Amino acid sequence: MREAKTAAIIGGGAAGLAAAVAAAEAARAAGAAVAVVVYEAFDRVGRSILATGNGRCNFSNARPDAALYRHGDFVAAAWEALEAKGAGAEGDGAADPGPANAVLRFFADHGLLWREEGEGRLYPLANKATSVLDCLRASCAALGVEERCGFSVAAVEPPRGPGRPFTLRLADGRFERADAVIVAVGGAVARNLLPEGLPFVEPVPTLGPLATETRWCRPLDNIRVRGALVLRRGGAVMARELGEVMFRKYGVSGIAAFNLSRLAAVGDALAVDFLPALPADRTEAFLRDRRKALRAALGREVTWDDMLRGVVLAPVADVLLAAVGLKGKTPAAAAEAAPVAAVLKGLTLPVEGLGDVRQCQVHRGGVAVEAVDAASCEVRGVPGLYVVGEALDVDAPCGGYNLHWAWASGLLAGKSAVERLAPSSGSERGEGAPCSDSPRLVRRSAGPSQSLRNCAQTPSSRSEPAGSRKRGRR
Repeated sequence: MREAKTAAIIGGGAAGLAAAVAAAEAARAAGAAVAVVVYEAFDRVGRSILATGNGRCNFSNARPDAALYRHGDFVAAAWEALEAKGAGAEGDGAADPGPANAVLRFFADHGLLWREEGEGRLYPLANKATSVLDCLRASCAALGVEERCGFSVAAVEPPRGPGRPFTLRLADGRFERADAVIVAVGGAVARNLLPEGLPFVEPVPTLGPLATETRWCRPLDNIRVRGALVLRRGGAVMARELGEVMFRKYGVSGIAAFNLSRLAAVGDALAVDFLPALPADRTEAFLRDRRKALRAALGREVTWDDMLRGVVLAPVADVLLAAVGLKGKTPAAAAEAAPVAAVLKGLTLPVEGLGDVRQCQVHRGGVAVEAVDAASCEVRGVPGLYVVGEALDVDAPCGGYNLHWAWASGLLAGKSAVERLAPSSGSERGEGAPCSDSPRLVRRSAGPSQSLRNCAQTPSSRSEPAGSRKRGRR
């Protein structure tokens, strides 16, 4: 009987568990003897999944779009490769194609039901992240995936020759062997795990609140409005986000601010639009008409408090009027409609950087996509080593897109790893065959972790200059 191979997955989060299930299913479908082992530093797998979406887990989006991602061409190529590997749970293809993409077919195959909310956001029908994790863990158990919790991997050493295994150096000094390794941990951790020489973008937080000039934010701390945020740079509009805006003492939070944090830079101007459904060129006329209507209804002269009552909350009205030098109890003059209209459509807040970085959902950075084969998520020049999820320099806006990437890249790597270990399962590459040319890598010393030498970031066409943000993730 042929000796079993081992596929080691470092990290028991979203990408890691997807990779584990995909690898175990691919091995079963191919009749291959491949043991799948998940190494998790914490006491249980899936902790990061439970924390997403305020415990509800916005696990995907009904309309995933590669153009929304940093390095979208790489993401699109990876999705295409995953689709090519088969539609069913074990890549067998089904008469009924089911959901529209491989990620949703995967979850449907494993028993998850979901519902769609605004902007295509998908949540489990049970409205709890635990239902997503339960489906993944049940599949892992049924497929014989081994969970090794409390095992912290400190370094991955490449094979010492063709046909030789990888060495996993554990934090407690022990080591283990594996024939294929999938690194599914965040970028900062991945940097210390991987062999030296891989091009790497230093992770920075992103997808979080924005710090701004605080004069108008402090009086509105913890007030939420449904509006729009417009990001301007040098007078040009960079982006506009519609959604909830939450004022904080240091600036603005909420989904709209989170999404713009991927683009914003210090010195940009953030304009809060309190009437996003009303065209700017109609706002002044709206106020003039409102003044006439209220005068008729109330039978007296109207104040600016009267004018803004029912339009915005009283604290917001006070700030808007103060911004244009008016007071709420003064009569509303027709000539004052223009400045009030302008501030309703754009209370300007200069951007000073990220706000509370502890709220950032992702990190921007990780292994540069140029070092990875999009068709498999395999590191170029290191056959059998894969990098997925946040370990790669890929991120996207809020809305389930980051988790969609975690699942998709994990599924792709899991399937690809088994194809390499058991070529008869469909891969044209055999064990030990290089995936492509790449810069020469060296083993990381057994001593303290060292920073990678190449940390230059190459911004995508959708990102800001290298000095912008990312810890960016989810």
